[in-house]
Amino acid sequence: QVQFVESGGDLVQPGGSLKLSCATSGFTFSDAGLAWYRQTPGKEREFVAYIFQSGDRANYADSVKGRFTVSRDNDKSTTYLQMYRLKPEDTAVYFCNAGFQTWGRGTQVIVSS
Repeated sequence: QVQFVESGGDLVQPGGSLKLSCATSGFTFSDAGLAWYRQTPGKEREFVAYIFQSGDRANYADSVKGRFTVSRDNDKSTTYLQMYRLKPEDTAVYFCNAGFQTWGRGTQVIVSS
């Protein structure tokens, strides 16, 4: 059974940093590209970042490029999202996925003073 368990969300001040984790199971992690998404109430889930299977390439949404870094640890079947210079508009529930219909509960990030 495919599972995604996101963690690391918190309340942080503007300009602060946070690192999210997403532990996965139920599929061959090393064969999969991993994506991060975020969602705010009343809005569609939006793409944030993607790391390729190889781990040496990543894509980012324009809104987070230069501030967020996605990484992966194949030994732990976990992907990470390091977020720097956070802005209030980064406030959202963050999810990870590898192209499955199953979603985790996400982790809440609130950027506020």
